[in-house]
Amino acid sequence: MSAPLVRPRDNRMIAGVCAGLARRFGMSARTMRILFVLSIVLPGSQVLLYLALWLLLPSEEQHRASTAW
Repeated sequence: MSAPLVRPRDNRMIAGVCAGLARRFGMSARTMRILFVLSIVLPGSQVLLYLALWLLLPSEEQHRASTAW
C-alpha cells in the first residue's frame, strides 16, 4: 500500500509539500526539492501549484484524526 498524500510533520522546509510528495512517490525529500527548484526555470505555474497543494493537502495530524474512526 502506498503512503497517503499528506504534509508530514517531520522533514519540512516550508510547508511540507515536497516532503509529502517525496514520501508518496518513494523519493528522497532532497531530490523532490531539487526537482521543484529546477522546475522554476521552466514556464508554468509551479509556485501556484505549490501554494494550492499547501492549502489542499491535509497535514499528517489531520489525516490521522480523520481516519481514526
